[in-house]
Amino acid sequence: MTELNRRKMLIVSGGATLLGAMGMAQPAWAWSPSGSVAGAGAGTDPKWVWDAEADPVVAAMLDRGEVAAVNQALRTWTRNDQPTPSGLPPDLREFVEHARRLPSWADQSKLDAAADFMKVSGRFVNLLNGLGGGMLSTAIPNEARAVYYSKGGADMKDRVAKTAKLGYDVGSLNAYRPDGQMIVSAVKTRLVHAAVRHLLPQSPHWQQGIPISQNDMLVTWHTLPTYTMRKLTDWRVRVSSAHSAAYLHSWQVTGHMLGIRDEYLPSTWDAAHAQSKQVLDPAMGPTREGVELTDILLDMLAEQTSPGRADRPMVNALARHIIGDRFSEWNGIPREPIWDPLVGTAFPALVAFHEKLIPLPLVPQAAWVLDEAIRRYIRLWLSEGRPVNIEIPDMNRPS
Repeated sequence: MTELNRRKMLIVSGGATLLGAMGMAQPAWAWSPSGSVAGAGAGTDPKWVWDAEADPVVAAMLDRGEVAAVNQALRTWTRNDQPTPSGLPPDLREFVEHARRLPSWADQSKLDAAADFMKVSGRFVNLLNGLGGGMLSTAIPNEARAVYYSKGGADMKDRVAKTAKLGYDVGSLNAYRPDGQMIVSAVKTRLVHAAVRHLLPQSPHWQQGIPISQNDMLVTWHTLPTYTMRKLTDWRVRVSSAHSAAYLHSWQVTGHMLGIRDEYLPSTWDAAHAQSKQVLDPAMGPTREGVELTDILLDMLAEQTSPGRADRPMVNALARHIIGDRFSEWNGIPREPIWDPLVGTAFPALVAFHEKLIPLPLVPQAAWVLDEAIRRYIRLWLSEGRPVNIEIPDMNRPS
């Protein structure tokens, strides 16, 4: 066993007691639905709520053996303005027709302002949503295990490409306009989640009950907009109040389209930060599956930024800088004695330069290496460089 593998095993085994303590200490659901976009609700603990609309329809489709035919029909549906594909089973077609409608409270002017925000700060938003959110997700035991033991865990390159498509679509300038793709991607992802909820409990490796509860979806939601806005503030990226509200609104709409109940979607950033403390913080910790997935993801990123993985140490250092030491230790991301201090100095200077806070002569050379790596990452993983189909799984991870 290599020293690195021994270290990873110690991280996981050492975290078991911590996870148990965290689980014991997790408070009862106390977040008030008055702070949601709905403004009211039953206040039911989201750990015991799933997707009552999608789950029975997708389970019936799986039991009827119709997945291949449905995926074939759904491949033709790529734009928001296209009609629901013909050839879907009647119950699934009825669900899709309902699920593709934007909520009554969706505000197109705010969605357009969110697109303007991406024009201004998309570089850092995409980095935080992609690399940052990806690294946080592998430090969430329920999510890491659900990804690992579902069908997508057997082909992480394909899995990441599909996740990246969702990230690209929500950040695109026409996300929810007729010629955009976010409605399609959200509905397809909702179908995938329903399939995983039906299939994963049948896996002998899964012991956590029904996966992807409303609480699990909220946990993931907070690794994206809530975490991103917090980091943008920490990095002194200037965000106007209009752009801040618009960015939150785009993710409120996205949460709704993914099947999160309106009574759980925070109405303000203050409400989001309060909810994040209750659902995200106690949900995080180390797992063997999370460590393995992290290693795969960072290998993939290093391969894209520099063929041959020559830049893996730099990628490790960038990931550590973005998510911090605690989550990096849980994910088994090694320290890099050369790159860690370089990134610690160069990255803040790079942000300051893009924010016009410091002049060009004060930007260290290492910052431009990082800038190019970030540019390649965004171009290759958050772009439409290749066709990607979000498809409903028909099985768990093959043994």
